[in-house]
Amino acid sequence: MIALGSDHAGFELKEAIKNHLTENNIEYIDFGTYSVDSCDYAVYAEKVAKSVVSGECEKGLLFCGTGVGISIAANKVRGIRAACCSDLFSAEATRLHNDANILCLGGRVVTKEKASELVDIFLKTEFTNEDRHIRRIAQITELENNF
Repeated sequence: MIALGSDHAGFELKEAIKNHLTENNIEYIDFGTYSVDSCDYAVYAEKVAKSVVSGECEKGLLFCGTGVGISIAANKVRGIRAACCSDLFSAEATRLHNDANILCLGGRVVTKEKASELVDIFLKTEFTNEDRHIRRIAQITELENNF
């Protein structure tokens, strides 16, 4: 199960990705927003992040105007490694090396077609489980726990 969330600026891209996921038989939960009416991205970042941390959803996809604000908000939730990506290499690398569990995309930055490619790569790429990457993720977790 994939968690989805957006603010008003990411709403249309989220809707396009919902269609893409449906076409590919990928189940999701849409945590909102449900319109283009102005709203605050942190609200939806929190809902998606909590669903991922709790195990309700395996991964999350978040959308705002740039993908940056919503990624910052999601990363405030302990256990979340949200990555804002707009290129294929980064979307793959963040799964391979960082075991990112949320992909953040900008509705004003990437096209619907590019977003679909990024989502596919993010969802299909497995974490490498190499010692050096496990060590680095543990260091991130330690930082998180210290603050």
